[in-house]
Amino acid sequence: MNENIALTESTYYILLSLYRPQHGYGIMQQTEQLSGGRIRLAAGTLYGALNSLTEKGWIVPLPVQEESRKKEYKLTETGLVVLKNELARLQQLVENGRQVLEEEL
Repeated sequence: MNENIALTESTYYILLSLYRPQHGYGIMQQTEQLSGGRIRLAAGTLYGALNSLTEKGWIVPLPVQEESRKKEYKLTETGLVVLKNELARLQQLVENGRQVLEEEL
């Protein structure tokens, strides 16, 4: 797996939302909440992303309960590695920015 993958903000928040299994509407709500309202996913955008993330093996759909129409997804081990790598990449970006800006002050 390529460890130098830079995720879009939407993908990052979708994966972060799936740290615990969720259905689509829950992912939409949590993504908006976690991003402070910056990311508002439309249903079509979300389900396209979920299909793509499933194809990459970063998430998997859970079996649908008989009494429910809601399809839930969960993060795979590979998806967790991708998420952790992205967090480390973002932390490095912030640290580099702080170092440069502190030198300018």
